[in-house]
Amino acid sequence: METQNKEGEKKTSELFKFSGDWDKQSKALKVKYPKLTSEDVKFESGKELDLIKRLENKLDKDRNEVVGILKSNYKSIANAI
Repeated sequence: METQNKEGEKKTSELFKFSGDWDKQSKALKVKYPKLTSEDVKFESGKELDLIKRLENKLDKDRNEVVGILKSNYKSIANAI
């Protein structure tokens, strides 16, 4: 479901679901974005939004950009297997 904020930008209100081997994905993220630390990419079940917020802040990206990065990262890891 999408809503629009006061600037007219679309925001996705649905939850992003993580899948696959997060250890491999987090390592790939840290290689692609060297400023990310282990704490930045720490995944805790039920706290997915906290992870996304940390990545938004650290990478200076909005939620949709971060979700796109995570999806792309997952696909690249899955294709490498």
